[in-house]
Amino acid sequence: MSNDTNVDDPPEDAPSASEESEQDTRSQEREQEQTERQGARPSLEEDGRRGDVDDTETADDPVDGVNPATEVDESAPETDDGVETVNDLGSEVDVDPGVEIDEENAEDHLLGGLQIDSTDDIEVPDRLVDQVIGQDEARDIIIKAAKQRRHVMMIGSPGTGKSMLAKAMSQLLPQEDLQDVLVYHNPDDGNEPKVRTVPAGKGEQIIDAHKEEARKRNQMRSILMWIIIAIVIGYAILAANILLGILAAGIIWLIFRYTSRGTDAMVPNMIVDNGDKRTAPFEDATGAHAGALLGDVRHDPFQSGGMETPSHDRVEPGSIHKANKGVLFVDEINTLDIRTQQKLMTAIQEGEFSITGQSERSSGAMVQTEPVPCDFVMIAAGNLDAMENMHPALRNRIKGYGYEVYMEDTIEDTPEMRRKYARFVAQEVERDGRLPHFTDEAVEEIILEAKRRSGRKNHLTLHFRSLGGLVRVAGDIARAEDREYTTRDDVLQAKDRSRSIEQQLADDYIERRKDYELQVNEGGVEGRVNGLAVMGEDSGIMLPVMAEIAPAQGGGQVIATGKLQEMAEESVQNVSAIIKKFSDVDLSEKDIHIQFVQAGQQGVDGDSASITVATAVISALEDIPVDQSVAMTGSLSVRGDVLPVGGVTHKIEAAAKAGCSKVIIPKANEQDVMIEDEYEEMIEIIPCANISEVLDVALMGEPKKDSLVDRLKSITTNAFEQNQGTVGSASGSNPSPQ
Repeated sequence: MSNDTNVDDPPEDAPSASEESEQDTRSQEREQEQTERQGARPSLEEDGRRGDVDDTETADDPVDGVNPATEVDESAPETDDGVETVNDLGSEVDVDPGVEIDEENAEDHLLGGLQIDSTDDIEVPDRLVDQVIGQDEARDIIIKAAKQRRHVMMIGSPGTGKSMLAKAMSQLLPQEDLQDVLVYHNPDDGNEPKVRTVPAGKGEQIIDAHKEEARKRNQMRSILMWIIIAIVIGYAILAANILLGILAAGIIWLIFRYTSRGTDAMVPNMIVDNGDKRTAPFEDATGAHAGALLGDVRHDPFQSGGMETPSHDRVEPGSIHKANKGVLFVDEINTLDIRTQQKLMTAIQEGEFSITGQSERSSGAMVQTEPVPCDFVMIAAGNLDAMENMHPALRNRIKGYGYEVYMEDTIEDTPEMRRKYARFVAQEVERDGRLPHFTDEAVEEIILEAKRRSGRKNHLTLHFRSLGGLVRVAGDIARAEDREYTTRDDVLQAKDRSRSIEQQLADDYIERRKDYELQVNEGGVEGRVNGLAVMGEDSGIMLPVMAEIAPAQGGGQVIATGKLQEMAEESVQNVSAIIKKFSDVDLSEKDIHIQFVQAGQQGVDGDSASITVATAVISALEDIPVDQSVAMTGSLSVRGDVLPVGGVTHKIEAAAKAGCSKVIIPKANEQDVMIEDEYEEMIEIIPCANISEVLDVALMGEPKKDSLVDRLKSITTNAFEQNQGTVGSASGSNPSPQ
């Protein structure tokens, strides 16, 4: 492959020296004109064209509606190796002059002390890397990786900023000499087109020169053709044989028409054009098929007779070629075919990759170009399951020559972070371009929702995509009313309108069960407990659990249906150790039947129903009724400890909607409760540390209940006291939603 950077040096079998000489003369004249025009301009920003950009200057193109800065603040502090640190980027929230930040009361102020009337007072950073919030470690890695041109793999939940960081990296990459890539016809072998790289902007000049040369040749051939045709027809008229003259003229026209295609084939095909780019390219190849990612050669239905398209004109670049000297971003990397991942790994390793037809039945499969440059920085992303189906060699290549980073779901709630969340709202308004700015009260409501969605006390969610959706819905409501600002009432309406599908289904289930009296929220029933579950990420629902004890027909077993079998068996095994200690009942002689009432086709996932199943089984064994005004959630250890679970806020709200007056949650989750104000008066929240406390609240019938609870307390209290430190530390973790 020829990898020349001087347009004076053509590849082998390229256009003739005289053609290149004329082309170079025109190129020099154009460069001189550009230099003179640029010298008369005061700055590069005023020039809409690429011009000559100095390698040390950072000039960024707009990305997704954001207008990045065209120059870097030279006063920004740097580390010893010249790499900016996290503390240097976006650490402060700039506001309009005259707007103060109350540092003394910042801790108790929802906006972190920002004294603003609306988000219009907040300045939005120009560079994307400065707009990233909460992912400090990931941002620091992106900065270092951009400086050293390292690959990065980011793993985390959707909507936590992976794609935004990838775009930011393309703005941070060191200034490189961008290149245009041309594909030439190979006269020796038409199925192996030649590849040539030239400095960005030169490719268009070369093609223009070739087109002009081809136009002149065709013009001369056309003049010659009509002269010959005129002579033939004139001779035919003199010979009184006009029909033969017309036939001869047609044959001459076809001959010239057929041979002229060879002249057009000499015009190269520019597959990568970076002439108008001023920063490193960014290519999002998420979900791309093999041809779009690796390049392809179009099928040619006309393969002979002079009607065929030259092979070099059918070459299509892939994302790996367009990302040359820039960033290739692939989200959900595990969805790529294994063979595609292998080829991608080869491209990363070699820095060049030939383009060939991806369909073996296409005529393009016979064509294979010389290697095409693809020296890109790879950013792979995905959820936790992405690592399972990812090619191990590809992951090893990224890890060996780059970084792996996990994206956080929540971040500690501090005044500084609240100020950044206020700036996030301003960023979303500016990025959309059609939304009214938010008042300070509206921003406070957004921050409260961020606290609530985190699922942890004193934390804020980092799922900004869904939070941004709330901002846009609220702004749309205000815009529909033609208001100047988006208010708190608009945000409250948006919270109801932007409910997830799971939340809408959960609310519908609750209403339907009330209509058919399937939901019991008063009185006492043996073996029936109101359990709580989460649908999706933000939707609570109440699922009653029923247990029945029957004599075993053979060996004792746990009988449940469908997907509930494994979870139900584990829950009963956990409680069986406690039952054996306080009861003389031999579970091997009993069949335990368990049903999750109308759990749906998806069943129940996780172990947050452990105390629900345990309570139902113990109630059925002892014939003690369960208070139906109580709902509960929690995991259970074999020693009777109630362990923390996720989604407690949404579960509590679901219990309140269902009409329950009490809800039992793990004591370790007490700090995670962030329910809406409307539910606080509707339901009493009772934290419990062990199974005896749960039964004390849930069971009815004083004599039998008191005896059972006393026996359980003697068994579980000591175990709980020994493991209290362990349970307490677990509360500080971030349990997954169950």
